Amino acid sequence: MSEISEIAKDIRKKIYMTAHYAGGGHMGASFSMADIISVLYFGNVLRYDAKNPEWEERDKFILSKGHACYALYAALAKAGYYPEEELWNVGKPGSKFGGHPKMHDIPGVEASTGALGHGLSFAIGIAYANKRDKKDSHVYVVLGDGECQEGSVWEGALSAPTLGLDNMTVIVDHNKLQAMDDLEKIVHMKPFADKWRAFGWNVVEIDGHDYGQIKDGLLVRAEGKPTLIVANTIKGKGVSFMENVPIWHYRMPNEEEIPVLMEELGLTEADLEQSQQARLPEMLQKVRGTQKG
Repeated sequence: MSEISEIAKDIRKKIYMTAHYAGGGHMGASFSMADIISVLYFGNVLRYDAKNPEWEERDKFILSKGHACYALYAALAKAGYYPEEELWNVGKPGSKFGGHPKMHDIPGVEASTGALGHGLSFAIGIAYANKRDKKDSHVYVVLGDGECQEGSVWEGALSAPTLGLDNMTVIVDHNKLQAMDDLEKIVHMKPFADKWRAFGWNVVEIDGHDYGQIKDGLLVRAEGKPTLIVANTIKGKGVSFMENVPIWHYRMPNEEEIPVLMEELGLTEADLEQSQQARLPEMLQKVRGTQKG
């Protein structure tokens, strides 16, 4: 799994670089799921064809916690859906890439998400259609644990076992933090895994930063039942001062913190200059347009 480890490290670098040039972003939530998405896309789990994003037999991945889209954007770029340079334009005028993923506009994005609680139901519709059409296609969903306070999640949690959707796997990024505080201080969720078991799910609990456990969990299937993976993670994983600190739900590092972040992520000045250089043509075009005006 050393190759996956390097990929996950690179994805974390790209998450910060994207946020750096966008001027903000949900880095903590993106960092916590970086290992999961690395195994999913590069560990021979998800079936996809970056050259043919609409391949009929593909598996589908839906990021229900859409605010963590920088991790998805980085993974899709690395997989070859679009040039990496697209990441340096996130949130800029004319860019298709915003603070939440948008289907149809961005290759590889299967659902527009951001309003929390809707991704699971969207995925259930796809999985049910696949089952009715006898398609050998699997649907994967990542939910946030704070997102699981939404009522629509529990409607979906009841529906999927009723429909026998054994062609769907849901991964809960269980970092135990949400925007303002610890999960349990906002709404009591314990016993978390047992709630899903009671609803009829096949439940697997893993370390969400252990590549072997992640892959084994993603390959679990239970006849007649959807699978729910409780991935125990650390919000802000990979940057020491961000880990398990609620304020990093949405915040950019200051001048004192940036050198620490760069060292821990393996970022160099050249990396930031490279991404800056990639945006020069776009910036020059805007300047010329202003001058003409």
